Amino acid sequence: MCNVNKQLLTTIKTYGDKRELQGKSLSVLILIMDPETCQALADSYMNEVQDKLKKYDVLRDLDIFVLDNSIRESTVGQLKGHTLEDKWAIYNTSKKCGFKNIIVASFNHMTRVDDVFMKELIAEGEDPETLWAFSEITESITKKVPDTEKLPVGLRKMQSAGLRNVIFEFDLGDSTYDFDKFTVDQLCALLEKLVRWCFENLGDRPKIVFNIRDLPDAMSGDADRVFRVVSFLSNLPEEIKLFGLIFEEPRGKSLPEECGTWAKYIRKVMDDAEWKGHLLVHVHEKFGYLDATALEVLMNGADGIWASVCKEGAAMGNASSCVTLMNLVRLGNKKVLKRYNCAYLRQAAIITTELSTGKPPHKNQPIYGARALDFVFDLGKEEFDLASFFGETAPVRITTLSSPEMIRLRLVNLFGEDESFTVDQAYKMKEHMLEDLRSGRKEEYMSKVGLAVLFDRSGGKITAAMRDAIESDTLLTPHAQNLLTEIRERWDEWDFREEGVDRGDNMLLFDSFYNAFMAPYFSCYRCNDTKKALQCLDMDCDGQVDWSEFLVYLKWALHQYPDVRDSYELVDVAFRKGLIPALRDEFLRQQEEKQDCRLI
Repeated sequence: MCNVNKQLLTTIKTYGDKRELQGKSLSVLILIMDPETCQALADSYMNEVQDKLKKYDVLRDLDIFVLDNSIRESTVGQLKGHTLEDKWAIYNTSKKCGFKNIIVASFNHMTRVDDVFMKELIAEGEDPETLWAFSEITESITKKVPDTEKLPVGLRKMQSAGLRNVIFEFDLGDSTYDFDKFTVDQLCALLEKLVRWCFENLGDRPKIVFNIRDLPDAMSGDADRVFRVVSFLSNLPEEIKLFGLIFEEPRGKSLPEECGTWAKYIRKVMDDAEWKGHLLVHVHEKFGYLDATALEVLMNGADGIWASVCKEGAAMGNASSCVTLMNLVRLGNKKVLKRYNCAYLRQAAIITTELSTGKPPHKNQPIYGARALDFVFDLGKEEFDLASFFGETAPVRITTLSSPEMIRLRLVNLFGEDESFTVDQAYKMKEHMLEDLRSGRKEEYMSKVGLAVLFDRSGGKITAAMRDAIESDTLLTPHAQNLLTEIRERWDEWDFREEGVDRGDNMLLFDSFYNAFMAPYFSCYRCNDTKKALQCLDMDCDGQVDWSEFLVYLKWALHQYPDVRDSYELVDVAFRKGLIPALRDEFLRQQEEKQDCRLI
């Protein structure tokens, strides 16, 4: 590249003085390069790309180990913790994913739900070989020196319950221990002592890993300390060999390349000891690096992750196993498909999120968010199609970039086939979307009610299937439900005043509906505009207004303008922004039809 840069500099100099270069783009400079310089740049670029692509081969061939942390991670930092029922539900969901190793508890001196859950797991016959729990390496710390004599509470509780697989957590930076008073050699002696205790007291061949909890801090100034401890643990005698090492990026600040380098050098120490132990990573969110960081670490020496199936967790969340595993699948990793139930990962992540937060995942969450499967552009399927993989139909996202065919397809998907759902009608709908934006009206057209009203405003007539679909859509807030209840009470008052018709039949005569709701917007009941407005609401052409027909516009107003304060404002929005514009568009359409007839 040095030679190439020299040639480029020479080329620029020969072009003329600096004044001639002002305002000229890089593309202009490239054009004046000689062919040899261009080819040298291209060759250098391709060599660098090929080096990067080799890392993908690592991910494609990786037999990844997953230590599932869905039960513990998804409850950390939540405003509402997990009940015993929540833990069982998440545990069973994780098992359906094919995760054989599951973290089920973390202990302290208080009795947590974890304590009860752990005992229930064993009582129900769950295999302790698959269950893991956290433990500190010391019972207490005094003046940054750990107690090396008393057994940590986590180990005592594990022994009592019959668990055997331990995740020891410790720190190697200067924030926890004073390594002038408590030396690295003393730390290593304590770690070996704990490992030997586990092999003697937690059953046959317990699986033990050590989590370097503060690796980013330790690697920044005390990397030698890290490598000394890793080397010691890698060289433990065969009779007390560890299952592996794990580490985390707890604050989400480190760049992917940094974390990848840590994994590379830790694995080198392990390889030098000829130890084939696992190396697992856990990444937290803060500045948007998490999923890229997890992949970078796996490309550079780690062979597994310890993570929740969903993003929910400490800080802003963790790099979920759902997203990481699906990235491996996307790259063609067949081992992942055989080892785990990848087709269930999306559903598992959604379930775990809802159990932890009481809400579905954020709509823009990759892989398992509501929009993750959206069909946005009118193009062919991608090489790896998420919707097809999960056995779902990709919903068509309706935006100004949608083609008329995509809009027509969305109508059919939501409301079934109808002869009025044509490409020409869809084209008119797109014109209205653009007209709305030009006039400063910003709304969405993806939902059932949003698309139906757009269809109506664009010259279509809301079908019975549309009306029924919207009526059955109950995804409303308590505030919205209260407003609809108030309007329904007003409706019922006028319904019971009617004579000569069935009362309580969800229907209002035209004059009742006019007096109850329309009068502020239409000057007289007998006027032509009023009759046309009533006809717009009379979707089934029975001469009356059905509650479900009026509800279409009320739900639309609630959906588009959720900040309405009371039921009167809701009716006002429904008429001014929904019904009246639809009436205007219907009037213009009729005028065009009359004009066409005259021309014929």
